Amino acid sequence: MARSALLNVMVQAALKAGRKLARDFGELENLQVSRKGPGDFVTNADLQAEKTLTDELRRARPNFGFLREESGAEEGLDKSHRWIIDPLDGTTNFLHGIPIFSISIALEHEGRIIAGVIYNPATDDLFTAERGRGAFHNDRRMRVAARDDIHDCVIGTGIPHLGRGKHKPYLAHLENVMAEVSGIRRLGSAALDMAYVASGRFDGFWEESINAWDIAAGVLMVREAGGFVTDMEGGDKMLEIGSVIAGNELIRMRLEKILKK
Repeated sequence: MARSALLNVMVQAALKAGRKLARDFGELENLQVSRKGPGDFVTNADLQAEKTLTDELRRARPNFGFLREESGAEEGLDKSHRWIIDPLDGTTNFLHGIPIFSISIALEHEGRIIAGVIYNPATDDLFTAERGRGAFHNDRRMRVAARDDIHDCVIGTGIPHLGRGKHKPYLAHLENVMAEVSGIRRLGSAALDMAYVASGRFDGFWEESINAWDIAAGVLMVREAGGFVTDMEGGDKMLEIGSVIAGNELIRMRLEKILKK
């Protein structure tokens, strides 16, 4: 596949940060870990990965702004472009030696995501997308699953944990979806959940109380793979209000209906 210069910059940044994360993942006992909040950890690996991504992206496009998980927002001289970065989505998995975590980079132009990269260094799975140019998994074009009966579907979700989200409403949602689908999966990395929808591994996905950097790249990826993504109300404010439903057109609509019960 032919990548644009910007997407190449994003891929190289992700691969460079990923090499460091992979080394740290192999030496978990040596990681220095501090508690950032209830059920939410930050490690030296997080911070180093974010620094690597910031340095690489800034070197290529010094005037672009940033929205980063660890360092927050930084406005650039170019007000129309912004990098949206999660240096380690799935930190809890990472800390427990579970090889399901990812780097997520999205490029926003005038409020629209135009490019995205999601990379799992533990498995060397690279997912990429550019607006109008399709979505790819390790250079092979992706398409969302074509199933139209939700009873046959495997659906991904994010489960609210300690100190985050409303547990009782989520359990009601979970019970309603469980009654309709073949299976439910919780990976622990929303970026990979979205990439799995784009690649057809999951038929759909939903989550609430989620951050923009977790799903920005994935929103574009699903759409470029022929899928549909909305917020929980069926709108287009996923990044602003922090909720998402994704799938092919029929499954996304069916999920929305079930979640509104």
